[in-house]
Amino acid sequence: MSRETFSFDPRRSGESPRHDHERNKDVPRPRRRGRPREEMTEALRFDGREGRPLEPEREDSPRAYLLGDRTFLLRDSELKTMTELGTFRLVAATDLSRFAYANDAARMERDLDRLKAQGLVAERTLPTSGRKALRVVALTKTGKRLLENTNLVPEGQAIYHGIVKPREAKHDAELYRLFQSEAARIENAGGRPLRVVLDYELQRDLNRERARLTEGGNDPREIERLAAHHGLAVVDGRIPVPDMRIEYHTAEFEIRSVDLELATRHYRPRGIAEKAKAGFSLYSHREDAARLRRILDGQELSARIFAL
Repeated sequence: MSRETFSFDPRRSGESPRHDHERNKDVPRPRRRGRPREEMTEALRFDGREGRPLEPEREDSPRAYLLGDRTFLLRDSELKTMTELGTFRLVAATDLSRFAYANDAARMERDLDRLKAQGLVAERTLPTSGRKALRVVALTKTGKRLLENTNLVPEGQAIYHGIVKPREAKHDAELYRLFQSEAARIENAGGRPLRVVLDYELQRDLNRERARLTEGGNDPREIERLAAHHGLAVVDGRIPVPDMRIEYHTAEFEIRSVDLELATRHYRPRGIAEKAKAGFSLYSHREDAARLRRILDGQELSARIFAL
């Protein structure tokens, strides 16, 4: 459920977009203090893929990290948790336990208690549907500043803090699980994730660059070039933006990226068709897959829908 589709007023038809969902992309990345590309792979491996062991807690001694005149004591497991929270903006506590702590919920709670006591993370329990609620965790502003100050954040990786839109919390929290599913596919093929780009970042960059275009950003040739610059496609005069992009190394050490969309039963036929035509890899909950498949079949679109 990307928040917005970048659009323009079509005047001339341009070059047909590419629809392959995995492309080599040369996208300018923001400069951020952090580890160089060669070292950042390990920092962003998200060691908590389900079933992966953690370092024993008794051997994970806290270390001191400075931010201004304050000193924070953090274990490696807590730093990894902060990195994942900052990368995905917010994460459901159940998914954090499953993936980052190999289902060791007790250890996760101890880490979260220490992080909350130092003012580095915050959590909220939000209503979702009916009587159901979702417990989510996110970095605080201080947590974001400290994480960036540790120099452990991979170069170019955006870090977020706070729960900005509670109404979208359920969808946003599911992106962490979406990443885990696609990252497992990448690693099974011999690759390794490098960087995660959320729709916020893509949309921000598109908006900034469109503001610098001539004719109010409505020239279709310029829009085609803008889309291509960001590895995106123009579909029916619009630039669809995915929920998430994963940049990764292939088994041959090529850098590629895949654009992901988490589709739900609330998608309108035009919306899901637009995402499919843009070449995104589509994921959905199992209970939504049949309806989405019928919509795509009705428009003769053969995009595969992966189960989340």
